[in-house]
Amino acid sequence: MNDATPETPPAAARPGTERKLPKRFYANADAAPAGDGLFRIELDGRAVRTPGRNLVAVASPVLAEALAQEWRAQAEVIDPVTMPMTRLVNSALDGVAGAMEEVGAEIVRYAGSDLLCYRVEAPEPLVALHAELWDPLLDWARARFGATFMLSEGVVHVAQPPRTLDLIASALPDDPLRLAALNLLTTLSGSAILALAVAHGRLSAEEAWRAAHADEEVQERLWGTDSEALERRTRRYRDFEAAARFFTLLAA
Repeated sequence: MNDATPETPPAAARPGTERKLPKRFYANADAAPAGDGLFRIELDGRAVRTPGRNLVAVASPVLAEALAQEWRAQAEVIDPVTMPMTRLVNSALDGVAGAMEEVGAEIVRYAGSDLLCYRVEAPEPLVALHAELWDPLLDWARARFGATFMLSEGVVHVAQPPRTLDLIASALPDDPLRLAALNLLTTLSGSAILALAVAHGRLSAEEAWRAAHADEEVQERLWGTDSEALERRTRRYRDFEAAARFFTLLAA
């Protein structure tokens, strides 16, 4: 067969076990035309497929080159943790492509309890930071999509207007790659508004990540940094930034 389907180990091992990674088995990784305006990834000339046996092929040559670069960057072993864009493409082709409605509904559910809608009474620095980072984005969502969000104090749930949720649903991408990227941005940030702001170029990945972690920023100002929490956040940001890059690369 003229394809290469290396086993993709889980991103993290089970507790108490050591993650075993496959050895690098190829010399070259390249992006190449696949026909029909698509570009595939080749390892020593053999096409890469997803764990679900789908051909890894995308419509953007720039994105294809970014995927090939992740394969080139592997050293003695292939570590999926260091390949966030490849993992996202695999997820889009193997999962999201066959469940577009369900994935879209998940994003809309996040909009129904969006992080940006839940405010606090204290401390004052956090109240101020929420207003500084979040209020302009709610204004943007209203101007861009016509979606008006209701705010709540504390953790008391506030139901969003059905029209708002319908407008967010109508703003979702209609292709698996962008929808997968938007879904990842949403779940990692807790906010469909932040995810859409990144997708539409209103925010950079770094700006959105800061907005999503306003609470942590103030806590660290007041009490100092938790090194373990910071490390976990850094790992999650790698995936967040990769999902944000999708929109730039697909538009190139």
